[in-house]
Amino acid sequence: MSNINQSSLQRAAWLRKLYFIRAAFSFAWVALAFTVAKGSPALASGLLIVYPAWDALANLLDARMAGGAKVNPTQVLNAWMSGLVTVAVMVSLVLGLQIIFVIFGGWAIVAGLLQLATAIRRRKGDRGQWVMMLSGAQSALAGGFFVAQQGSAAPVVQTFGGYAAVGAVYFLISGLVILFRRSKGGTGGLAAHSRL
Repeated sequence: MSNINQSSLQRAAWLRKLYFIRAAFSFAWVALAFTVAKGSPALASGLLIVYPAWDALANLLDARMAGGAKVNPTQVLNAWMSGLVTVAVMVSLVLGLQIIFVIFGGWAIVAGLLQLATAIRRRKGDRGQWVMMLSGAQSALAGGFFVAQQGSAAPVVQTFGGYAAVGAVYFLISGLVILFRRSKGGTGGLAAHSRL
């Protein structure tokens, strides 16, 4: 097996693993958001901080394992954006500022567009990127919805929970696409990994 084919398989295996981990994290986050967080303001606040912090870490890992920062500028920018959002959420919660929907809305828009750009760039070399394109576009649209919710009585954690659940499904589907395409193609399907 050539080094190129081996590298392609390793990259596919890494992306599959990352997408499954991100899906599992989001499903767990959503489960907490709609159960115990309803009766625990402290846990609800913690969930609002943890989600963008995890996104920042996941994007950094993705960029590192997919060729480094120079090859993945949108992933690095997304990680920085998520890190800034984490800080903004903490400051907002500490100061009692009622701007969480605006923070998450702006983040969802920018992060969604960056995810869309990443998926478009990767579509020729990695499987499952059409799902990530849909996810990025949906995230940007959801961001506008969050901003529109500012000032309403909608529960922040549960409202964002719906967004996180949809994101989890996208990651799960993308991971399954990579898994099934690899299983179906086997070693003879390596050439197919260069498409979509």
